[in-house]
Amino acid sequence: MKRAFRMLIWIALIILILVIVGPFLVPVPALEGTLRSQELADPDSHFVSVDGIQVHYKMGGEGEPALVLLHGFASNLFSWREALPILAQDYHVIAYDRPAFGLTGRPMTWQGENPYGAEYQVKLLAGLMDQLGIQKAVLVGNSAGGAIAMSAALHYPERVQALVLVDPAVYHGGSPRWRRLLFNTPQMRHLGPLLARRIQTWGRKFGEMAWHDPSKLTDAIWAGYTKPLQAENWDRALWYFTAADQDLNLPSQLERLQLPVLVISGDDDRVVPTDESIRLASELPQAELVVVPACGHAPQEECPQAFLEAVQDFLKHTN
Repeated sequence: MKRAFRMLIWIALIILILVIVGPFLVPVPALEGTLRSQELADPDSHFVSVDGIQVHYKMGGEGEPALVLLHGFASNLFSWREALPILAQDYHVIAYDRPAFGLTGRPMTWQGENPYGAEYQVKLLAGLMDQLGIQKAVLVGNSAGGAIAMSAALHYPERVQALVLVDPAVYHGGSPRWRRLLFNTPQMRHLGPLLARRIQTWGRKFGEMAWHDPSKLTDAIWAGYTKPLQAENWDRALWYFTAADQDLNLPSQLERLQLPVLVISGDDDRVVPTDESIRLASELPQAELVVVPACGHAPQEECPQAFLEAVQDFLKHTN
């Protein structure tokens, strides 16, 4: 009996050692052929330092109100390519890359608040508006960008004139605490970049799921999305973003959003179900709802004409 017990102890110790040490034995080769963000920038790209982070943005127009466009997860400002130039005919429009995405800087170390956390990204948005001299704006957010826009309206109500929420991700909270603790262990921080690189495999399928008609997601469009995967440390930053996932607790605060809101959803959203956008519009105090037919998770790309008509009509009577 004692011998069996000792054997179990030894087995448990071996398993514990493997769990602690094993992940560090997995090689994580460095990315090859990466470039600085500025080397990947387009002629109309701009960069501005916000709290030490080089934020990549594009802009156009001089009209009022100012519009700030926030993309969703696994996306970047490229997703606003159809909407920005049209909206800029009447408004001052800024689209930017949130940390971990696009060409915005990817800090590898930091002091204080995690720059990849959702709460910090709300502060970064306010800082970007400060740097660009924008006192008040209409925030236009797609998917997770919609959640950041809503949180910004809660934290800085005096700076948000209205919200346009495009298939917003609201009702699914962040990761449970145990998963955040696991993802932030030294072992997972070592393996994380390998896991993040898998987006190169499953990303295209995820993108196609976001479109009602996947054939519209052409190779040229996909190239625009994946261009930032040439940037330095994109894999580590994406893992840091995943590990920092947190719940903004938006559903319990909807009554506080006492401002005009337009909720837009494709009728075939398989990422954030259309019913959730319909529910959100019914629970917000001053919300209008537009459901775009034969459209998926990103109406600003797949159905730009219907998207722009809805936004322009909304803005006409919210000025």
